Amino acid sequence: MKPADNQAKERLCSLCGLCMVNSWSVKESIQGCVFTIGWLGKQEVAVFGRERAQDDPDEMLFGISRERFVGRMKNPLPDIQFTGIITSIARKAFETGLVDAVATLHRSPEDYFFPMPVLARSTAEILASGGSKPVLAQTLASLEKAYKQGIKRLLVIGASCHVQNAREFQRRFPYLRDVELYVVGIPCTDNVNPKHFRFILSKISRSHETVRHYEFMQDFTVHLRHVDGSLERVPFFSLPKEISSAELLTSCCRSCFDYCNSLADITVGYFGAPLDIEKMYQWVLVRTNKGEELRKLIAGELETFPETSEGDRTAFVKQYAKKFRGDGKDEMQMAGPMSIEDGLHMAERLYQTGPRGLEFVRYAIETHLIRNYYFVKENYPQLLATLVPKHVHRVLEAYELKP
Repeated sequence: MKPADNQAKERLCSLCGLCMVNSWSVKESIQGCVFTIGWLGKQEVAVFGRERAQDDPDEMLFGISRERFVGRMKNPLPDIQFTGIITSIARKAFETGLVDAVATLHRSPEDYFFPMPVLARSTAEILASGGSKPVLAQTLASLEKAYKQGIKRLLVIGASCHVQNAREFQRRFPYLRDVELYVVGIPCTDNVNPKHFRFILSKISRSHETVRHYEFMQDFTVHLRHVDGSLERVPFFSLPKEISSAELLTSCCRSCFDYCNSLADITVGYFGAPLDIEKMYQWVLVRTNKGEELRKLIAGELETFPETSEGDRTAFVKQYAKKFRGDGKDEMQMAGPMSIEDGLHMAERLYQTGPRGLEFVRYAIETHLIRNYYFVKENYPQLLATLVPKHVHRVLEAYELKP
């Protein structure tokens, strides 16, 4: 692999929104930025009093938690990507007075999938925030409104870069120091710049204008739910090469080492849950006392189930690691994308025989940690020691990869 043109010269930035305001300086925003101080480590200690245990295989990959389970809302919210666990938590937190406002995202009038940061201060505004916006989002721009409005109890919903930046900013500077902060984290990987999103979606879907829900799912296919309710599935192996070009994928997402959003009070995602397109289960990690408070808010409305784990990801990760060891090439990529029919057969076979549940999470995390480590090494070598947390080296060692 060669460094992407111009990327090594750019400062890593996920457009989190913290420095896009007037109430504090860009210098202050960047001082505690995750791409300045690195992922986890001391930031983990600040939240939990310790770093994750390196000798606990699950904690090493998933982060510190006090409870984990699979869940879904008994009465799913309408027009929500899954069943509305995050939106329901935010709604209850606001309606019970636990928080005075919610820093979240609405959909931009410009594009259904484009995010618009909002400081929600009504039930209607919170309900309007439901659903994924799979592009870089300026969520933390709303912190300025919270500061100006004197908000003292605030819920923030965000990706891992939003969460770490918000927590570090609060610790370092006086602006939000008196705010009681509650944090709901979303597992996140490989968002794109808004300017490239429609091009990428048009190359994936048969009708990108009518797509309303869009996720890379556990069955090795992209699920695209259209406005008429129909589900389009596109195998990973059938995606065109052009959408994975260095110019389209963001450097910040390939320099992320916190897929599981480990500094949130509660993390809610889907990739550790069983795949069921009707039930739409999600995976929940309660991490702190505040996370437990948030979970209890919807306890009566939430169905919970034990985690499951099937298959073995080891061979899958070893195959993926070959191209980084230099003793093999990705034959599927060399051959080019498969037809949709062949790709679906391949995806079905891998789903039935490969990792599922927690084992799929381990597979997804390890492959992303490996990929991102070598991306930083080749494109931002000066940041390698700063950005990479300790457990990444344990993963490299496990698959006989050179640091």
